[in-house]
Amino acid sequence: MKAVIPAAGIGERLRPLTLTRPKVLLPVAGKPILGHILDRIVESGIKDVTIVVGYMGNQVIKYVRNHYNLNFDFVEQKKRRGLGHAVLQGLDSSDEPVLILLGDTILDLNFYKFAQSRYNVIGVMTVEDPRRFGIVEVKDEWVTKLVEKPENPISKLAIAGVYLLQSQKRLKKAIEYIIENDITTKGEYQLTDALQVMLSWNERMKIEKVKACCDCGTRKTLFETNRYLLEKINYETRKYPNSVIIPPVYIHPKADIRKSVIGPYVSIGDGVTICDSVIEDSIINDGANLKNVCLKNSLLGFKSTIKGKYHIVDVRDNYARNL
Repeated sequence: MKAVIPAAGIGERLRPLTLTRPKVLLPVAGKPILGHILDRIVESGIKDVTIVVGYMGNQVIKYVRNHYNLNFDFVEQKKRRGLGHAVLQGLDSSDEPVLILLGDTILDLNFYKFAQSRYNVIGVMTVEDPRRFGIVEVKDEWVTKLVEKPENPISKLAIAGVYLLQSQKRLKKAIEYIIENDITTKGEYQLTDALQVMLSWNERMKIEKVKACCDCGTRKTLFETNRYLLEKINYETRKYPNSVIIPPVYIHPKADIRKSVIGPYVSIGDGVTICDSVIEDSIINDGANLKNVCLKNSLLGFKSTIKGKYHIVDVRDNYARNL
């Protein structure tokens, strides 16, 4: 068995941070998104991993090789033509199983158990607005129908970004079928449509509910993921000079914090310096420098600098002014 991780996306909704690095390398809760996903691969026991790269792929390759001791293969998706097309780049023609994990989605799931199944399995979750997802219709835990982003969904079970298929060869054939017959959803070749083709070929698929599905594709969901992981991991922190730390937070051991209030829900990277500041619910990336600022719901890029100023005021009674 091998794992395939599509990681070629540009991440336009996370600009300006993705102007200088790929989305999958943006840190969340103390580690790049892709790092959290590879940790799940290690947990599953799988040793062979194919990563589909594209936008700034060299950065992805460098990070992976420097931090993980698995058997990696890297393939390029030269044109972004949908998830099905991306997955196709990472498949071979063997009858070996494949575990597919999306490069921007962190899941709370027993991956070892999931990967041991003898069936085709799709991870699912219940959502309020199914129109944004690939939707699964089931009967007795067996999939009866799959639809990508339906206008009128009859199910609230959404695909959660993890798939186990027992034959790469059959999955590859199904994706090639939708490409040859130009079966698209909103102009893209979707994995959901290929899986529906497999159902029509009498393949059987089960579902497995995930405990949590943390999407990192937008600014809003990146913060939600940061909060969830910080609560779940519960990092220990040390004391800092004249500072107050309000957990849960992640603070890199080489960060320098003085006379500041940090937390809750703050991730601080390597080499960050913070002085005379109040930071809440924010992600501060490596090398950033903050002084005299009060920040909330903020994303600071690598080696960025934000400096405020003190105000000295004498105010008479019953006077109000915004500074």
